[in-house]
Amino acid sequence: MRTTLTRVVTALAAIATLGFAAPARAADPVYFEFTDHTMERFVVQLTDDTQIQHARDLVSGATTDRPHVIGRITKETASYNPRWSHHLRPETVQFFDESIEVCDATIPYVEDHLDEAGGAFLPGLVWCPWTSKLVRELPAP
Repeated sequence: MRTTLTRVVTALAAIATLGFAAPARAADPVYFEFTDHTMERFVVQLTDDTQIQHARDLVSGATTDRPHVIGRITKETASYNPRWSHHLRPETVQFFDESIEVCDATIPYVEDHLDEAGGAFLPGLVWCPWTSKLVRELPAP
């Protein structure tokens, strides 16, 4: 019980800090593609050196810690992710092991219900697809 409670509190704290934490040193943008159990693909832009290194470690297999993507959605298409009418704000993208269910949704489900995002669906526009997995680093567009 204590472990579960600790994980929930940690997940809530991580979600609460999205977009509010002190910005890390900005790096040149780096792009990664992730998938989920639907096998759709989604591109994220990372601009934080720590997150970029963690993403590279995930892709290379150097780590399996915090394998899933979390961040805040912006309801507009990004040039590097033209298939979808939303993207994750680069400064909010982080990685997690476990999170609360309210921010979980698949890539296509978010697209299909984007007009509902920010209310009861994905409150605060926080999206944390539980089955997300980085696939590869992409060249800059």
